[in-house]
Amino acid sequence: MHVKSFATKTPEIKARVFIHETAVVIGDVSLADDVSIWPMSVVRGDIHRIEIGARSNIQDGSVLHVTHASDFNPNGFPLTIGEDVVVGHKVTLHGCTVSNQCLIGMGAIVMDGAIINDRVIVGAGSLVPPGEELESGYLYVGSPVKKTRPINEQEASFLNYSPKRYVKLKDEYLADLA
Repeated sequence: MHVKSFATKTPEIKARVFIHETAVVIGDVSLADDVSIWPMSVVRGDIHRIEIGARSNIQDGSVLHVTHASDFNPNGFPLTIGEDVVVGHKVTLHGCTVSNQCLIGMGAIVMDGAIINDRVIVGAGSLVPPGEELESGYLYVGSPVKKTRPINEQEASFLNYSPKRYVKLKDEYLADLA
């Protein structure tokens, strides 16, 4: 596991967190209970804060970063991920807010200042532009994203199932390490 301090900031890691040995977590980062960070992912809180809520998972090859405060943007853009969020393989999240029970599909990009409200699915390969706000309960796809339709019953069920499945999987990995 590669957890590194940067400029007096050390990642805060709560209970039962799994960080794969090839993943990197740097600086001002908070990982809540049961978070999992999978192979080759980068969580770089070097110039602003990153918070990841309970039971969320960051899958293989994802990049999480932030934007610093400056004259151009006095508050910068931290990165906040809520609880029970599934971040698919090779996702880029940059200085945005992802609320609770969301699924960010493989290869999606979410830019500075974007807000993804609760229970949203962002389709694979989609681009959420800077400052865009996505309404709860919908599927968004495309580049740039467009609201496609309400989430159906099966998708809503998956938003509950998938984070629980990843908690079980990371527990298996932790047991292997013991």
